Amino acid sequence: MTRHICLHGAESTGKSKLAPRLAARLGGVVVPEYGRTYCEANGTDLEAGDLLAIFHGHIAATQLALAQRPAWVISDTDPLMTQAWAIMLLGRRLPEIDTWSDVADFYLVPALDLPWREDGTRLFGSDLARRQFMDVAIAELDRRRLPWAWVEGDGDARLESALAAIAAVGLDR
Repeated sequence: MTRHICLHGAESTGKSKLAPRLAARLGGVVVPEYGRTYCEANGTDLEAGDLLAIFHGHIAATQLALAQRPAWVISDTDPLMTQAWAIMLLGRRLPEIDTWSDVADFYLVPALDLPWREDGTRLFGSDLARRQFMDVAIAELDRRRLPWAWVEGDGDARLESALAAIAAVGLDR
């Protein structure tokens, strides 16, 4: 049985660094952040069609990872984050994403305890915008009543926080 963990939350919180470290420790595979790949190729002036392309890219990448039947899949975001982007950028939800139901078993939300860093694909760098984006992201999890936990600390402490959260819900058994 594959257990699926998704890293979820605002930009520049260490999700992309944590995902491979978590996968290495658990013996799993990583589903990279499809939105980053898309934005690097197409820019960050995103409209509904772009967000739907990202949504479908997430789904396809996750299906490829799950087809390998690993013990763990660690997703660096998923379509719920794409919905958060739709709310932030378009001011509305995308119905196609609202009907998506293939959610992860557990969501890890890295706290805003790391500094924001510009990388060419990030848009919400002010303290206010980061907090708003995090609130929207968490609201997506809460709206669906999905299990999630905060991840805090830097470097090894962040990894240990993630592993402790996974153990606390019994997914490591």
